[in-house]
Amino acid sequence: QVQLVESGGGLVQPGGSLRLSCAASGIVAMLYDMAWYRQAPGKQREAVATITSGGNTNYAASIKGRFTISRDNAKNTMYLQMNSLLPNDTAVYYCYAGRHSAYYWGQGIQVTVSS
Repeated sequence: QVQLVESGGGLVQPGGSLRLSCAASGIVAMLYDMAWYRQAPGKQREAVATITSGGNTNYAASIKGRFTISRDNAKNTMYLQMNSLLPNDTAVYYCYAGRHSAYYWGQGIQVTVSS
């Protein structure tokens, strides 16, 4: 059974930082392209950052320079370091893993940026 479990979310003040983790089980994560998505209330789910199985990264324009995606293949885990957080970053953040026709989602974790 494949599971992607996010952790590290919560409430943070504007300008603060959080690090999200996505722990994968049931798959060899290093073989998968992985990504972080987010969905704010009333909005569509959007890709935030992606990292390929080869380690290439790509970022949404709205978070470029503030967020960093990474992966630790030995721990089967992906991370999202989020700095200089803004109220507009408030959303449920989802972990995604995909390879060929197989793809999986985490359950999502809330990130709230508010003073």
